[in-house]
Amino acid sequence: MLSDRKILITGLTGQIARPMARHLAHDNEVWGVARYTRDGSREEAEAIGVIPHTADLAAGDLGDLPDDFTHLVHFAAWQGPGTDYDRAIRTNAEATGLLMAHCRNAEAALIASTCSVYAPDPDPLHAFAETDPLGDAHAGHSPTYSISKIAQEAVARTMARHLGLPTTIARINASYGPGGGLPAYHLDSVVAGETVHLRAPAPSPYSPIHQDDLDAQVAPMLEAAAVPATVVNWGGDETVTAEDWCAYFGSLTGRQPVIAHHDMPGTQAGSACTNDRRLAVTGPCSVTWRDGMSALVGQRHPGL
Repeated sequence: MLSDRKILITGLTGQIARPMARHLAHDNEVWGVARYTRDGSREEAEAIGVIPHTADLAAGDLGDLPDDFTHLVHFAAWQGPGTDYDRAIRTNAEATGLLMAHCRNAEAALIASTCSVYAPDPDPLHAFAETDPLGDAHAGHSPTYSISKIAQEAVARTMARHLGLPTTIARINASYGPGGGLPAYHLDSVVAGETVHLRAPAPSPYSPIHQDDLDAQVAPMLEAAAVPATVVNWGGDETVTAEDWCAYFGSLTGRQPVIAHHDMPGTQAGSACTNDRRLAVTGPCSVTWRDGMSALVGQRHPGL
């Protein structure tokens, strides 16, 4: 556990960062960087024990943000439609370098990447290892995402060496919890009777990881930071297909899932990953996928 530290966490209003900041704030001074454009978002940060700080990371405008943090946890990212690669690289890659330079005196930095950096494999059941080739995953919802996150990793690796800042680059898989994530959004579609759209023919395997495990593992992820940067997949212990978790949601809610498989050329069917490196860093996860997703039903749809 981290305690009595001064931690900067970015993307504070996002799915992963907000509950993680609340977890860290129990025993640490936590600052949360975000744009805070939604009414009440700053007050919500304060309510969970976080010191909110408004910044524009893409513009490199950090305002009067202190630079004496002991740890940096960087989750802020941009995903969006269209092919504005300049914006994506500026926001996801350049901003990471500027932020690491600002926190150059920290003991460790954790940079959140994604398993979408892996080049698609013709075997839909392939589990991506950290040494697998990188490439464009052709994400339909955000065509620039995988390329800009590969650029982010390159920047983070360079800054770790240039600054001597111990760094972990964590490639997140299908994270989920009450605040969202791919399984959560699929659950919402099943409950609403809407079609779940999958980007390739079946099967669609992932390595889902619950928010509780992300929170518990952030400290060892930071402890594993090194120069050159440590690169590790941050997924769960079990491989589960989206088809299987949708069927499970159907059994729990009494709804019949409607799934549409698309055939997007060159895309990943899923993004299941190996977990050998992560197990060596964090040990096993505590939340099984069935336990996590059954709890998810009650958290997002308590009336069912």
